[in-house]
Amino acid sequence: MLNIREAESYGRATGPDLFALCEQASAVRDDHWGHTLTYSRKVFIPLTNMCRDQCGYCTFVKAPDSPEAGYMTPGQVLETALQGEQAGCKEALFSLGERPEQRHDLARQWLEKLGARSTLDYLHDQCQNVLDNTRLLPHINAGALSKEELRQLKPVAASMGMMLENITLDLLKQGGAHHGCPDKTPKRRLATLEAAGQLDIAFTTGLLIGIGESWQDRIASLAAIREIHQQYGHIQEVIIQNFRAKPGTAMAGTQEPDLDEMKRTLAVARLMLPAEISLQAPPNLEAGYGAYISAGLNDWGGISPVTRDFINPERAWPQISSLDTACQGKGFELAERLTIYPRYQNNQQDQQSHQHYLSADLQQRVTQLNQSFFEQGRLVA
Repeated sequence: MLNIREAESYGRATGPDLFALCEQASAVRDDHWGHTLTYSRKVFIPLTNMCRDQCGYCTFVKAPDSPEAGYMTPGQVLETALQGEQAGCKEALFSLGERPEQRHDLARQWLEKLGARSTLDYLHDQCQNVLDNTRLLPHINAGALSKEELRQLKPVAASMGMMLENITLDLLKQGGAHHGCPDKTPKRRLATLEAAGQLDIAFTTGLLIGIGESWQDRIASLAAIREIHQQYGHIQEVIIQNFRAKPGTAMAGTQEPDLDEMKRTLAVARLMLPAEISLQAPPNLEAGYGAYISAGLNDWGGISPVTRDFINPERAWPQISSLDTACQGKGFELAERLTIYPRYQNNQQDQQSHQHYLSADLQQRVTQLNQSFFEQGRLVA
């Protein structure tokens, strides 16, 4: 694995140097993951688009007085989940703003009408709603959570996630991407990653690049992820996501990272992180996403045949057939996977490990879904 100083030296790699860097990363990927690239077939459930944070790049969040603001009702959650199940989805991705009731009276009033004490209590109940009425596996992306909150949600989620984004404090300053965002402090985000490890939660995290951080900041952030994973072993995938400027936001005029910047960051991430961590980048945010394959990527993340990307609504998901064609063009096959990766699916109870990533009910559901993959000849080992 690259050390921090080596990784920092690639900050300006272009041309032949970038090509050589990507070749190294691809070799590591091929050695561990082979020539199969994966994705999770998901349905997106945006439980609430209200939030107490004010990120400078976000269009997902709506003010409580907006006609678009609100919480999904239990009926709407189930209707969306059933549409996903009918379309062959296996994952129900719950994404939501962070703790809106702690900032907005209207959010508290909505929750009272729904019979919930908090957004996280309501989230728990709606994950259970999906578990009770579908075969889907919930994946929770609820932002920074305490250890007790993670413990509360673990029984109803096969996996969870939270983008670290970056650990530099510069983003919290006036004019920074995270100014006015109490849930985006590095201390709070890193504490969530660590608590998830202590609780044996299969976890997704990652970087959002191009939001005002330096190359050295990216390397420091990857090193922080690596250190926590080496202690707990629970980080199943890391996403490298490129910032996209959106009209009407504080960062509408900010320059977006180009394809070479993405490839450079992906390749260094592949070489810095343990090989067993899946490396992912969203294909809907880059027209030339096929080039990511040459930089060490092994997974495309969640792709929905039913719902749009509510975080980046202007960027449609690629057709899975188009994704398959891009993979084949690079000599790879495309395979569907579950939201929880295979090495976290079986609870270990030997003398050296006492890890319990799944409840008994969730483990049974995972086994059943894997059986359906096996019967269709699509099992991801």
